[in-house]
Amino acid sequence: MHFYKDLETILESKSVKDKIEKFNTFYKDYHSGAVAFEDKYEVKEFENPSYDGVCHIVHPQDVPKRKNLTTKEGQITLIHAVAHIEYSAIDLALDAAYRFSGLPKKYYDDWLEVADDEIRHFLMLQELLEELGSTYGEVEVHNALFEASQRTQTLLERMAVVPRYLEANGLDATPMILEKLKKLPKNEMLDKITSVLTVILEEEIDHVKKGDVWFTYACEKEGVSAEVYFEIIDKYYPQGFLRAKNLNTAARKEAGFSCSELNHMAHGHVC
Repeated sequence: MHFYKDLETILESKSVKDKIEKFNTFYKDYHSGAVAFEDKYEVKEFENPSYDGVCHIVHPQDVPKRKNLTTKEGQITLIHAVAHIEYSAIDLALDAAYRFSGLPKKYYDDWLEVADDEIRHFLMLQELLEELGSTYGEVEVHNALFEASQRTQTLLERMAVVPRYLEANGLDATPMILEKLKKLPKNEMLDKITSVLTVILEEEIDHVKKGDVWFTYACEKEGVSAEVYFEIIDKYYPQGFLRAKNLNTAARKEAGFSCSELNHMAHGHVC
C-alpha cells in the first residue's frame, strides 16, 4: 500500500461507510508496516468537502439552532451538530497526515491515531442518531472546518488553527453543553448523550496536546516564537478570543497551553 495515494483515496471517499472501511484497512496495514511512504507525491487541493452530497451544506448562520433538548428534534439537532464536527475532524486529521511530507514518523502516527479516535466518536454519535430514527446527513451543516483546512497550507498555520484553536474551542464549549444537560429532567437519551460527550471531551484534550507538540516543532523549524500563534489566529479569526469568558483553563493547560497564553485569551489573570 502507498501512504499518500491511499490517504487521498480515503479523503475523497464520498460514502461514510466506505471512508471508514477504507481507513480501517489502511490503518491496520500501517501498523503492520505494510504501508510505504512515497518519495515524492503531488498532493491535491480539495475543492469540496467529502461530505458534499451526503449533507446539505448551508451558511453557518442557517444551520438549525439547538432547540429544546428534552424533545426528539432537539436531541437530533444537537447530536447531528457534534457528529458533523467529528466527521469533519476525521478528514482534518487525515489531511494533516496527507498534506505535510518529510516529517518524523511520530507525526503521522499521531494524526492517524487522531483520525481513528474521531471515527470512533462519530460512530458513537451515529448510533444515537439511529436510535432516534435519524442518521448523519439529515440535518443541514456548514463547512467552516473544511474551509479552515483549505486556508492553512503550512504546518505552522495548520497546527495553530485546527488543533490549537478550533479543536481547543471544543474544550470550552463541551463542558457548557454538559452543564446544560445536567440541569434537564432525567432522560435515557440525554444520559447517553452526556456519556458520549464526556468521552469526547476527555480524548480531545490529547488531540489538542498533539497539535501543541507539532505547533512547537513547526515554530522551532521556522525559527519563530510561539507567540506567532496569536498573529495566526488574528489573521484568520479576528478577535477570536474576544468572548473567551468560559475558558476551560484546566483542560487547556493539560493540552499544552501556557499560563501566558491563557491569560492573553482571557484578557485577565486566570492562571
